[in-house]
Amino acid sequence: MKKVLAQNISKRNSEKESKPFKVKWIYGCFGISKQAYYKRLKSYNNKVLNEKIMIKMIKEYRHQVGQRTGGRKLHNELIEPLKLLNIQIGRDKFFSFLSTHNLLVPKLRNYHITTNANHRFHKYKNLVKDKVPTRPEQLWVSDITYIKTDNGHNYLALVTDAYSKQIMGFKLANHMKASLCVDALKMAIQNKKYPNKKLIHHSDRGFQYCSNEYVRFAKANGITMSMTEQYDPYENAIAERINRTLKYEYGLKRTIKTTQIAQKMISEAVFIYNNLRKHNSLNLRKPAEVHLNPNIKYKSYKRNKNQLTELLF
Repeated sequence: MKKVLAQNISKRNSEKESKPFKVKWIYGCFGISKQAYYKRLKSYNNKVLNEKIMIKMIKEYRHQVGQRTGGRKLHNELIEPLKLLNIQIGRDKFFSFLSTHNLLVPKLRNYHITTNANHRFHKYKNLVKDKVPTRPEQLWVSDITYIKTDNGHNYLALVTDAYSKQIMGFKLANHMKASLCVDALKMAIQNKKYPNKKLIHHSDRGFQYCSNEYVRFAKANGITMSMTEQYDPYENAIAERINRTLKYEYGLKRTIKTTQIAQKMISEAVFIYNNLRKHNSLNLRKPAEVHLNPNIKYKSYKRNKNQLTELLF
């Protein structure tokens, strides 16, 4: 009742009504002291201000790092800056705050299938099924996703390190030829930090990855090929997940005006993803950091984690 009273009085005074209540009459009527009234009024005003500050910080962080940054990462990143402003909030209360202000991240729809495995090329065995990597540049995963522009579909090929989650190479083009994926792999090889380590390349069975052009280039660079056995997102879960993250967190899901603008947006998104975005699967560390300082235990997206063993390669 006292809280509601303070809110109502604050509202009436802010609206400058012609006949406002006399504060002395109010706190006398309800049996509270003058000091208690002003303390409650100050507390209410501080709460409103703190909420505005938190909403602004959350929106600014998501704008800089990713629109779909979840509550756990937000709390981890903002807890110290909030403390500097004398705003103390635990994780459960923080999630409640996100829910109250419609700031929780909505769930996404199912995966969109773009793989064409009906071709004449050799399909390689799955060498990494139920295996988890133990170091960077032991296992790379690759995939293609589409990017919509005003002048039609473009296609983005990605190569990602399965251990550190760092995007090693990417290429955007208006075609789905094997050269698209070869160019992404070339960039990944140029970005290698451990050139003498054995490396497996895992992908779906799309014709680009099975093509003679792609396989020859990979093998010429000492890379061993591995492929999914059937279409199941969990067989190439890391690549699928990164596709979705880039598209939904960095504005690549919407139709972009030109290919040139899309290219710039992708380059910026990859930089943020690798160097600024913290990952739950990396114990809230950044991919570029983990790639150079590999001392974490790998976390899998697979549902049944009890069947997993370390990848020995």
